[in-house]
Amino acid sequence: MSRTNWPGVLGVHLALIAYSLLALFPVLLVVLNAFKDRLTIFSAPYALPNAQTFTLEGFRTLQSTANFPAYFLNSFIVTVGALALMILLSSMAAFALAEYSFRFNNLIGLYLSIGIMVPIRLGTVGILQLAKDLELVNTLWILILVYTAQGIPLAVFVLSSFMRQLPRDLKDAARIDGASEYRIYWLTLPLIRPAIGSVLAISMIPIWNDLWFPLILAPGEATKTVVLGASVFLGQFVNDYNAVLAALTLAIVPAVLLYFIFSQQLIRGITSGAVK
Repeated sequence: MSRTNWPGVLGVHLALIAYSLLALFPVLLVVLNAFKDRLTIFSAPYALPNAQTFTLEGFRTLQSTANFPAYFLNSFIVTVGALALMILLSSMAAFALAEYSFRFNNLIGLYLSIGIMVPIRLGTVGILQLAKDLELVNTLWILILVYTAQGIPLAVFVLSSFMRQLPRDLKDAARIDGASEYRIYWLTLPLIRPAIGSVLAISMIPIWNDLWFPLILAPGEATKTVVLGASVFLGQFVNDYNAVLAALTLAIVPAVLLYFIFSQQLIRGITSGAVK
């Protein structure tokens, strides 16, 4: 009977709790100060809002001066569109790499893995020129395509690893029953739901929070995302911190909701390779 190493377990838990507090502290600070008046934000940034300092001025500013519902809709369309396209293309590529043995199988896998290490922002000038040539500047399509390309390398890497673990007998049985390769591909997708959930949870946050590509490729009023929209309250001479903090608070909500939806799939995807 193995004995539990309580000092080690306690140390790991203390380290995880400390890391969680460190990661959540800036988020909590933003949310708390979104409900305080401007003077208290700077005089007592760590204090809880009370009856004297509580205000919804920032949220009222968002409602009256900025087109935030449209910004949220743009962010939602870009995020959902990019994630859907990325999962579709990545799962098909992962199925091909995991299922078939062909001449350049390993080379293609290595080529896609390089995309994980090379930031796509290094090609911003080329992407902007391509978007201009295709007349996609100031459209949501260019953001969807860029984020799809950004997420495909990691998604193919994760999904192909899971697809290689699926029993080959299941797919061979489907082939014997006359199922086409596309039918077999669709049948394998439910079996890798933890991997798909992990990819969605990991890829969603960088897309939703990105400021770089919306600022360069789609800065128009009709295509602004919520993070870019929050920047209108930061000027050269006047900054409306109440509105900025309120906008950031609202921008956090969809990410938190998505995490709760896919949290179980994310944990299963992370731990499935650790326990045999």
